[in-house]
Order: sequence, then structure tokens, then C-alpha cells
Amino acid sequence: MRSRGPAPADETGDQDEIGRAARMFTTFARAAVYHALMAWQRRSAVLWVAWIGLLALACGGSEPQRATVVRAAGDAGEVSRPDVDDKAPAAVDRMLGGGDRLVGPDYARSPIYAAHGMAASAHPLATKFAVDILERGGSAVDAAIAANAALGFLEPTGNGIGGDLFAIVWDPETKTVHGFNGSGRAPKGRSLAELRAALGEREEIPAFGSLPVTVPGAVDGWFELHARFGTLDMAEVLAPAIAAAREGAPVPPVIAMYWASNFARFEGELDAIEEFDNARATYLIDGRPPVPGELFRNLDLAATLETIAAGGREAFYEGEIARTLDAYMERIGGALRYEDLASHHGEWVEPGHVDYRGYEVYELPPNGQGYAALQMLNILEQVDVAGMGRGSAALLHYIIEAKRLAFEDLARYYADPEFSPAPLAALLSKDYARARLALIDPEQAMDAPAAGEPKLDGPGDTTYLCVADQSGMMVSLIQSNYRGMGSGLVPDGLGFMLQDRGQLFALDEGHANVYAPGKRPFHTIIPAFVTQDGEPWLSFGVMGGAMQPQAHVQVLINLIDFGMNLQQAGDAARIRHQGGRQSTGGASDALGLVYVESGVPEAAIEGLRARGHEVGTGRGGFGGYQAIMRDAAHGVYVGATEMRKDGLALGY
Repeated sequence: MRSRGPAPADETGDQDEIGRAARMFTTFARAAVYHALMAWQRRSAVLWVAWIGLLALACGGSEPQRATVVRAAGDAGEVSRPDVDDKAPAAVDRMLGGGDRLVGPDYARSPIYAAHGMAASAHPLATKFAVDILERGGSAVDAAIAANAALGFLEPTGNGIGGDLFAIVWDPETKTVHGFNGSGRAPKGRSLAELRAALGEREEIPAFGSLPVTVPGAVDGWFELHARFGTLDMAEVLAPAIAAAREGAPVPPVIAMYWASNFARFEGELDAIEEFDNARATYLIDGRPPVPGELFRNLDLAATLETIAAGGREAFYEGEIARTLDAYMERIGGALRYEDLASHHGEWVEPGHVDYRGYEVYELPPNGQGYAALQMLNILEQVDVAGMGRGSAALLHYIIEAKRLAFEDLARYYADPEFSPAPLAALLSKDYARARLALIDPEQAMDAPAAGEPKLDGPGDTTYLCVADQSGMMVSLIQSNYRGMGSGLVPDGLGFMLQDRGQLFALDEGHANVYAPGKRPFHTIIPAFVTQDGEPWLSFGVMGGAMQPQAHVQVLINLIDFGMNLQQAGDAARIRHQGGRQSTGGASDALGLVYVESGVPEAAIEGLRARGHEVGTGRGGFGGYQAIMRDAAHGVYVGATEMRKDGLALGY
């Protein structure tokens, strides 16, 4: 276990005393719990009450000790008493660790179980709105739209109606997995040459301003999904989000952190953002990002959602909202126009799938990166994953190398299939996976892997949520503005920010993902779904850029190979490989860097380094997970949402 470093000199004595007291208390508390349970089993009420009473006294007696610790606070000799508030947790973490669970690992709470329906999202209110819709008779799709609309207000750091949407739906009537690609296209009126001229000396498309803006596809996605699988009126589905945006909601801690970091980045990139006053007016309170617990409102967004509820999809792409967006982009010199919005349409697609140890894992085809997860699983299925041990350097090495190989193919082949067809069936074949596995040395990291040459037979910063309803319908939905909050551009009076997804276009002619007018850029956001024996088993996803396929694989290994429960599988420590060839055409360090969370054993880190990997540590960047599992044996749903986000899983 890695050390956190020495404590400051004025805290060391206090920490020693508190550490000894904490160990004594933990020993006594465990004994009290044990004897209380034994007394209960023996039906000895007197002994049970006595032990519970002693435990309560111990817990109560420890409470005042927090206020007795005093220390010097500056040269003036002042003293302070550390209260547990928003400024204390870092110090408290060094003094006192977490509690001990009676069932399961200490780092994961229990999964959530419910008989009729379930929702999981990155914000508790969005989850509640989804369950409310289910209880009113709405379908899983109705509830997913309600949650997504609310998250655009509650979690603008990861999504909104200025972005795109992808979804997988399990239809219980036909026992079919349906996929929807709701990604928007580049402006039709701007050529590659014109884009290069606008970039000047810059060698890549920036993340900010009008240059990376593409058509927002989320609202079209809502109405396409609703037309096929919705039951309630769309006005009723959007009502909770409208009310929340108008009345306001407190901002939770993780979202508040991302909010502040997004605006710090914006302020550092103002030269690239043609207009920023609207963003400040929409998302800041008294000129600053909201802090945890502070009430935030977005009246403009409430009005925009009301317009959509009343006027439908056409209000956004052909009506008042489209005209406002067109006028704004023309005013600031952007390329997106009314005609781009009016001609937009999402696309129903057939998800690709591979068998992983008896489970069919589904991902959406490119222009997204979901097939990278399938390619990784195909490689890993050929090795004894469970036999290596979940925290072993041997297994982590195979995961990293499988990722590096899959992402080389991703960078070469994954793009808008209307412009750049790819050998997708061959990429997912078991024969191809065996050829790729042969490139992996179990004892040494590859120097510079290359994309494969499968045979071509013929022409060839996000929010994730999932919902399941009483009929058996399950939805896996992901939606994003791409980098954080998006481009920094908020059209006049609309209350939402436009996405910057176009940053992911390549500029090299001949590259599969090269920019072209009306083309969809490479996408990182990927929902996932798993069936077993033709029945639904798991709706899940992990938000977080290029981490997503890597996290999908790690979660599935946790569940299938190691038998973790649904909550534990998401909370377990992850690794993230960064580097290799890029979808934008650039190439970073071929070896890359492996980031690990604090739960990865020190021996595994040293084992990776011995194999030639460069390993770093850091907080953040490991994704955000939600999942719903169908427990066929008991006829119930199981829900989970991980500790890395502010979210909640809830059922009824």
C-alpha cells in the first residue's frame, strides 16, 4: 500500500493519539457487534440489549473527541478547533479511515434491488424523476428521456441538449436489441480547405469556440426513441426537468468540482471563444461557479424545454430554437446554419456483438468507439483471466496490451461509415482476435503496435443512465457535449451550451476520420448491453472519453470472471491506459502511460513496470458507471451507481 507521505509536523502527535484510539475503538466495536449477534441468535434479550448499549456508548463517547484537538494556527499563536465542514475532510481523511461493512468489500455499498422498475443516473434527482415516470405508467424510454432532460440542467458539466445521444434498447416484445446513433454532422457549408484556413497555424481543431461545433443530435434522439417506445405524452415526460430548471436544485460536490474546473479552462481559452457573456450569465452565480449545496436555476433552459414540449422535435430543428441558433452563429461568425439543423436526422442501427464466455456483449458500430471494447474482450477471452487474479500484474498487462491493439484499429478504421466503410465484421472475428493475441508478450510491453489488416469482404467530459421498466424493457443511454461543458458557446436566451464534438475530426486527407462537410465525427460515448441465452442480463455504461471501452471491459471481467456483485464491479479500482495513435490522426507516445487508482496493489504496479510499462497515479479520469442487471432467478432488477460520481440507483 502506497504511503500518503508524512503528516505535517503539527499534526503528527494528534494523528498518533487518534490512530491508537481509533484502533482501540474498532476492536471494541467489532467485539460488541459479534457478541450482540451471538446474543440475538441465542434469543438472549438481556445480553443483546447490554452489548448494543455498550456499543452505543462507545460510539457516542467518541463523538466529542473531535472538538478537543487543538493546534497552533499561524505565527500569532492562534488556535483552531477542527469542525467537520467543507474545509475539514482532507485533514480528517488523514486521521480516520472508512468503516467496515458486514457484507461485501469495505469500498462498495450494497447493490439496489427492486421488483418493478429501476433507474440509475449521475444525479439523485434525475434518478428520482425517472422512477416517478415509471410509477406513473411510463416506459423505460419515457423515464430515460425524463432523466436525460433533467441531467442537462442538473449536470451541465457532462451533457445537455447542445450535444449528441446514443442508446441501446431491449424490446421485451420482440426480444431484440435496438441501437440508435444520434450524432450530429459537421456544417455543410464549410469545406476542409475553409476549416484549415480558419485554423491558421493551428494543427488541430480546438476544443472551444465555433470551429468544433456540430449539429446537436440529442433532441432528435429523444423523439425517435419516444416515437417507437414511448407511452406517455412528451410534455409529461419533460415536465420534471422544466420544473427543476425553473425552481432550482442544489449542486452536488462532484458536479460542483467539474463546474469550477470547466470555467477555469474557459477563462484560459477566451481567445478561441467568440462570445462568452451568455455562458457566464447562464452558468455563474454572482460571477462564480456554484459551490456544493448552492441552489442553481436555469430559467432560459426551462423555457427552451417548454418550447420543445409544446412544439415537438420541429421546434428545435426547424422552428424558433433553430432560427435563434442560426442567428447566433451568424452573429459570432460560426459556420453552423439553419439548413444544417433542418436536415439533421439520427439513425437506427444494428448493434454489433461478441460472445464472451457465454454472454453476448452488444456495442454500437462506428462512428463510435464501442467496438474497441468488443475487440478487447475477444482477445482476453483466449487467456485465463480468472486464473491470473484480479489485481495481478499479469492480468493488468493483458488488459493494457489488448487496449493498445484495439485502439490502433480504432484510430485507423473507426469513422462515419457513410464516408469511410470499415471491415467491421472482420475486426470482431475470433480469428482476427487470435492473430492479435499472438502479438502480446506476457512478460514485455509492445514497443509500437500497429493496426491490423483484416480482410475486407466487399465494400466496405458525458452522462450515462440506464432504466428498466415493469414490462421488461431496458434502456442504455449516453449523452454528451464532449469535452466537459462543451464549446463555451450558449446561443442567445436558450440556456444550453453547444457541443465541441467536431474537435475529434482528423485534418489529414486520406484518414478515415478526416473532416468533411455533413460528416459525423468520431465519437467516444458508448452505451452497452449484455444478454445471456437470449434474455436481457445487463444494461450498463461508463462515461469518460477514451476510458469508456477500457472500463466496459474491466467491469465485465469483474462480473463474469470474478463474480463480483453489480456495485462492487463498478467501485473496484481501475486502470487507464493513455497514449498510442489517435482518432484525429496524430500520434502520441507509442508506449503510453498507465494510470492506476489507489486500490491497485503495489506489487501489481511494480510488476507492470518490470514489463516495461510506465505507471502513474492520479485522481480522476477513471470514468463514471451506472448499471441495471436483470436477476432472472428472482424476477427482480439490481441497480448500481459508483462512488466516483454524485449519482443514485433507485427502484420501486
